[in-house]
Amino acid sequence: MTTKLDNWETVEEEEKLRKEFLFSSFTEALAFVQKVGEEAERENHHPDIHIYFKKVVIETTSHDQGNKITEKDTQLAEQINRIFSKKTI
Repeated sequence: MTTKLDNWETVEEEEKLRKEFLFSSFTEALAFVQKVGEEAERENHHPDIHIYFKKVVIETTSHDQGNKITEKDTQLAEQINRIFSKKTI
């Protein structure tokens, strides 16, 4: 099942949003993760981030709400999409 967010997958059995991002280099992937981390700190909402060479997988859920998908998750996902779309990494 997918959400209304651009290509974010809803993982129902784990109550989280997940999306894969592909890059042309490991360095570009790391720069993206850094920007996502900065946004997560500003929002005080921290996703799980997995780096696989040129692929980054981000998963977000609201741990403080019993591992449920909340508005904080969808807002963070939208911000991450904006970061990725800027490609000014």
